[in-house]
Amino acid sequence: MNLEFFPSRMLTLYLSRLFVTRIFAVLVMLVLVLQVLDLLGESGDILAYKGNGQMQLLYYVSLRVPQLVARFLPYSVLLATIITLATLNQNSEVISMKAAGLSAHQVLAPLILTALFVSVFSFAFNERVVTRASSALEAWQAVNYGPVPKDASPKANLYLADGNDLLLAQALSGQGRSMTLHGVTYYRRDSNDMIVEEMRADTATYAAPGWRLNRPVKFDVPSTTTSTLAGATVAPGITPAKIYISKVDADSQDIVELSSSIRAVNEAGRRTTDLDAAWWHKLSGPLSSALMPLLGAIAAFGLARSGALLIRAVIGMALGFAYFVFDNAALAMGNFGGYPPLIAAWAPFLLFALIGETVLIRTEE
Repeated sequence: MNLEFFPSRMLTLYLSRLFVTRIFAVLVMLVLVLQVLDLLGESGDILAYKGNGQMQLLYYVSLRVPQLVARFLPYSVLLATIITLATLNQNSEVISMKAAGLSAHQVLAPLILTALFVSVFSFAFNERVVTRASSALEAWQAVNYGPVPKDASPKANLYLADGNDLLLAQALSGQGRSMTLHGVTYYRRDSNDMIVEEMRADTATYAAPGWRLNRPVKFDVPSTTTSTLAGATVAPGITPAKIYISKVDADSQDIVELSSSIRAVNEAGRRTTDLDAAWWHKLSGPLSSALMPLLGAIAAFGLARSGALLIRAVIGMALGFAYFVFDNAALAMGNFGGYPPLIAAWAPFLLFALIGETVLIRTEE
């Protein structure tokens, strides 16, 4: 009996090469189709801004493709697993490997090793490329695909409360006392939370305290009159530090930046459950690719001529997609505190690893 975990070097390279080419092919197909559909839905909004054209469409694609790659890489690994193993089974190559003394785990070992490398690549790609693309895209969408303010922050569509009053901003640039808000709307409300005054301005700068609106257009609700002011200072209770912790987008920050943001929000005495869950999911999410060969392994075994190959492939696909459903559901539960963040991020991975291993042992080992 062969007690080595991996088969021969030649067989390992052969299976890994088959697996990698199919992962790449499936990923390219998925990203192309989804990007075309996504662009059809967004092109109208992009071109609605005067001056936007083909270059802006290509820029949108350059920002959206990394997000699609990151999201659908684990799906690609799952589909590539089923395609690879079903093909090997149909061509009786799995039977030949088992006849040579290889166990089911040894047949899967090259695929699992390859998927681990894919997970490492996915983590690095998410941290270095996807976070920056998400940040740039969010800032661009916040200004309705118009010119993005210089040194724009990834924070966009801010909604801040100062007592009963509200301060909204599409985007911000700069840091600390040099911070500038763009696309600002200020609502003054009475004790009954009814709006009595609205002011809109292109920019607002920090006035220590409050925010100085640049030539705001004021609408007085009781008199229904509109006027343009030279300037106005509003929201004295809102500081740059409060804005910094008001909205933390985990998708736009790498794991180090997100750790700093979580500490800042914690020090302010605010709830960080959703951010903690997102932090852990930055690790468990990419690692899900390594789980796909185990969940799709059922497609590799059983006699192809028995007519059950399609059923086995469907079962493998169902297990894989069930994982993604449970993963999203657990993450949603973690975001509002239903599960502890660590459990929300890792429980689906461990549960389906046990399910996949159980199915493999009970059916093949």
